[in-house]
Amino acid sequence: MSDQKSERDPSHAIFGGIGSQSNQPTQTSGTGPASGGSWASQPTSPPPITKRSVGWPLIVLVILIAAVAGVNLYMGLKLQEVLTDNHEMVEDQLELITRRLNTNDQLYADLKGQFQVTSDKLGLTQTELSRARRLASKIQAEQKVAVTQLNDAIETKASTEELNKLQNESAEKFGTLTTGLSKTQKDLTQTQRNLEGAKGELASLIARNRDELVTLARKGDRDYFEFTLDRKGSKQKIGTVLIELRKVSRKKNRYSVRLSYDDKRTTRRNRSLNEPVYFILQGANAALELVVNKIEKKGVVGYVSAPRNFFPSTKTVLQARPA
Repeated sequence: MSDQKSERDPSHAIFGGIGSQSNQPTQTSGTGPASGGSWASQPTSPPPITKRSVGWPLIVLVILIAAVAGVNLYMGLKLQEVLTDNHEMVEDQLELITRRLNTNDQLYADLKGQFQVTSDKLGLTQTELSRARRLASKIQAEQKVAVTQLNDAIETKASTEELNKLQNESAEKFGTLTTGLSKTQKDLTQTQRNLEGAKGELASLIARNRDELVTLARKGDRDYFEFTLDRKGSKQKIGTVLIELRKVSRKKNRYSVRLSYDDKRTTRRNRSLNEPVYFILQGANAALELVVNKIEKKGVVGYVSAPRNFFPSTKTVLQARPA
């Protein structure tokens, strides 16, 4: 037995136990510890690399890339939203500036129209007042000349006949001056009456109800068109003018409307009852006029006045609602 053991030991030492591991795995695992051999001193092979241990870092990297892409996408959307808000804000400011310019243009047109009407009504008055001033200056100059001549006659001790003659001439001149003063007084009185009549005529051009509107329409110098806006945001078109109710306050008797015409829009704010609103359209020989003569809880009723036959295809108040 000892000889057999000695014969196996050299081969075991030479091949390092490889043959025992490859050819006799069961004997090596069973006899190593019991025989006190070299089983404990044999080198261990490294664990094999599996697909699972290699895939986890790649998955983590993909997740990180997806997270960074998501953050970039979110920041891009937020930036686009901010740019859109800024663009809308700039557009609103430009629209506000445009409306203010339109309002200034419309105010200029209103003032021009009112000035023209007032000038036509008061043109005769200015002429008469100028004439009265010239006549008063002439009377004062003639009075000074007459008094000077009378004093000269007294100082030179003229004869009674010459003095009487001079007095008679002075009396005639004073009579003429008195007649001129009376005529001037009558002219001033007539001018005052003309002013009062002009004021009454201007006041009569505003219709406060339908009866007065029919009366104005029957005069024949302008056309009148009724409109009714029953709530905020309601619209009505008269000719080429679109009227939109923007605000109404029955308690304050105030309203605001938006007028759209000639490819532009203008808003008239806080207008009162029976207050004329003037605006000029292209091709019109006079200003158009909008008047609200009734303010209700949620809406308004009024009319638009235009030059004769300016809106030939639109029914006037007499055609739409004949009396």
